[in-house]
Amino acid sequence: MTLYLSRIRLARSPSVQALSPLLTGPDAASRRSADHNLLWSVFSDGPERQRDFLWRSESDGSYLTLSARPPRQLDLFEPHETKEFAPVLSSGDVLAFSLRANATRTKRDGGRVDVVMDALHALPSGARAEARMDAAQREGTAWLERQGDAAGFRVVSANVEDYSTERISARRRKHEGTLIFGILDLAGRIEVTDSAAFVERLARGFGRAKAFGCGLMLIRRVK
Repeated sequence: MTLYLSRIRLARSPSVQALSPLLTGPDAASRRSADHNLLWSVFSDGPERQRDFLWRSESDGSYLTLSARPPRQLDLFEPHETKEFAPVLSSGDVLAFSLRANATRTKRDGGRVDVVMDALHALPSGARAEARMDAAQREGTAWLERQGDAAGFRVVSANVEDYSTERISARRRKHEGTLIFGILDLAGRIEVTDSAAFVERLARGFGRAKAFGCGLMLIRRVK
């Protein structure tokens, strides 16, 4: 399996920068949808194409993507920084990781719930704000450990650096009303237990809301 890791940036030309407010959206939810549309423009090559890339936005305004195909170069963007992603890993390797994820679990009735929202829902409304990050740390770590059981890794350490929620309008999704989803930013260390399963899962991503910038795990070796 050949994958490609890319850093993608909007061009700095005056014409593109003038369009930037229209391209990126006025609020967080709109920006997330706009970002997906921007990135889809470099990976879509026809109306039947299914999404085969993961992405996340970075604080410097760039995007990181992991894809099955190199991104196309368009005038809207600076030249892409793309390299093949083919990590050679063995069981026992320890990796530092960073992951932005929409962490959910399946309820008995078959529905899905955000693990942090579900934990907070059991608390009185006045106590939820104070308990938010403790719940995110506890539930996020437990969720990641469950992911590792099926994805070829063991959690050595995990720290929830941020937890936020965003609303996506029904106009953008096939849902009635407004969809609210949680976003966990996790970082720490993992130990590879099954290298083939782990690399395969890296390509597919972790959790849900992948269309909105979740699911891409970045890794590096720990010296």
